[in-house]
Amino acid sequence: MKNAIDKLIEKIKETNNPTVIGLDPRYDMLPKSIKNKYGLNLKDVGNAIIEYNFSLIDSVHDIIPAIKPQIAFYEMFGIDGIKAFFETCKYAKEKGMIVIADMKRGDIGTTAQAYSNASIGKTLVEDIEFPIFDVDFVTVNPYLGTDGIIPFIQDCKKYNKGIFVLVKTSNKSSGDLQDLKLEDGKTIYEKVAELVNSLGKDLVGEYGYSSISAVVGATYPKQLKELREIMKLSYFLIPGYGAQGGKAEDIALGFDGNGLGGIVNASRSLMCAWKSDRWKDLYTDDQFAEATRAEAIRMRDELNLAISNVKGSGKYEKK
Repeated sequence: MKNAIDKLIEKIKETNNPTVIGLDPRYDMLPKSIKNKYGLNLKDVGNAIIEYNFSLIDSVHDIIPAIKPQIAFYEMFGIDGIKAFFETCKYAKEKGMIVIADMKRGDIGTTAQAYSNASIGKTLVEDIEFPIFDVDFVTVNPYLGTDGIIPFIQDCKKYNKGIFVLVKTSNKSSGDLQDLKLEDGKTIYEKVAELVNSLGKDLVGEYGYSSISAVVGATYPKQLKELREIMKLSYFLIPGYGAQGGKAEDIALGFDGNGLGGIVNASRSLMCAWKSDRWKDLYTDDQFAEATRAEAIRMRDELNLAISNVKGSGKYEKK
């Protein structure tokens, strides 16, 4: 049976697209063509988000391999938002997409295990195991130590799932802690990178990457290049493209000589493409899904061109 990272890589190869669409809905972002169908109550907001997300998934499921819904944007609408999260994950899987739940779980012991049960594992009731969100990958915060990661790794092995562990994040203040130097001269993020690479050794698939992989921000290209050298086994989930300023030529530094090694997240630039300067004169409010598809194709081609330049440069050894 193929492991989780092999399934993701094969979807990337099938679509020829190292992109994941971040589905992070806010009510004010929704197009009027959706909002006008619903009332101003939480149940209707949840249903509006479901329709919006389903429309976006329908528009890109054949050209984008994965979605990455950030659960905070659903939790803020209460139980109706959680339902929207669940239905979005389920629908994307039905359409053949990989689901990366951006939950950034970080706790220890039985609490960490409970978080894992809800996302990539199963919940045991008497002798029956129930899948809950049943996503393919979940993001995990490692800064409480290995006892906050190991329950997830165990479920990765048991249920053929994967995790992306925060190593070097894309936010401006990440260096406040992650860039601090230790006694041996290495930074905290380098130590975390070494840990993640080591923890993933038992879950390496046929492409040479592990289902225990890493989040590395596009906004720090120097560190992205360094971390590709440190984490030979780790696939990179790369946030920060587009609205946060990450450029394709910088992102390409996280890829290997085979054009693999990373999947690049874009949220607002894809979800709200119809509002952007690039597309607003070509697509109307009720054509939001068509605009997202157009931006997805443009982003795919831009990334593939940048990655092909790295492939041809001899900078990275082929696996």
